Amino acid sequence: MSKLDKPEKILATALKLFVAYGFHGTPTSKIASEAGVSNGTLFHYFKTKDELVVSLYTAIKEELNQYLAEKANETGDVKEKFRNLFRYSLAWALENRDAFYFIQQFHFSPHLGLVPDEEIRKQSEKHRNLFQEARDAKALKPLPPDLLMMLSMNQINGLFQYLTAQTVSAENQQQQINDVFELTWTMIVNPEKP
Repeated sequence: MSKLDKPEKILATALKLFVAYGFHGTPTSKIASEAGVSNGTLFHYFKTKDELVVSLYTAIKEELNQYLAEKANETGDVKEKFRNLFRYSLAWALENRDAFYFIQQFHFSPHLGLVPDEEIRKQSEKHRNLFQEARDAKALKPLPPDLLMMLSMNQINGLFQYLTAQTVSAENQQQQINDVFELTWTMIVNPEKP
């Protein structure tokens, strides 16, 4: 394993173990052992377990944002932009189940408080910009953009949970994604501006 591979190997192993056993149920010694490195090597790259957890979260969010930047079309009306962001967020989640599950796990843990506000803003910039654009165009209900964004993300989380727990054909899965998007859009759209 080259020196450059070690942090990536540690992060990949940590992801697998955190998803399987949770943050508290995964000692750093187990991560180091399964990654094929010493404890000292793990702590050379990540000074604390908290730093390792936050670094993994940041790396996953960067990967998701890169995917969305490549896939989600920036053209079309506001609803079409929302549809693309919704659809591709879900597509990434279904293709990267452990990573998406980790994001959910992280959001409900004390580790979220360790991420600087500037980093959180950077990670959600694409979503925030779209919500602000829609709000400025008065296309959304007059609620705080952060609340509307959270409500929409909860729809993605819930649909992810449902689709990963069910056996659904690809065709039915796409139909359910479209149906839930329409439900979500109806929930947040300003009824005065269809």
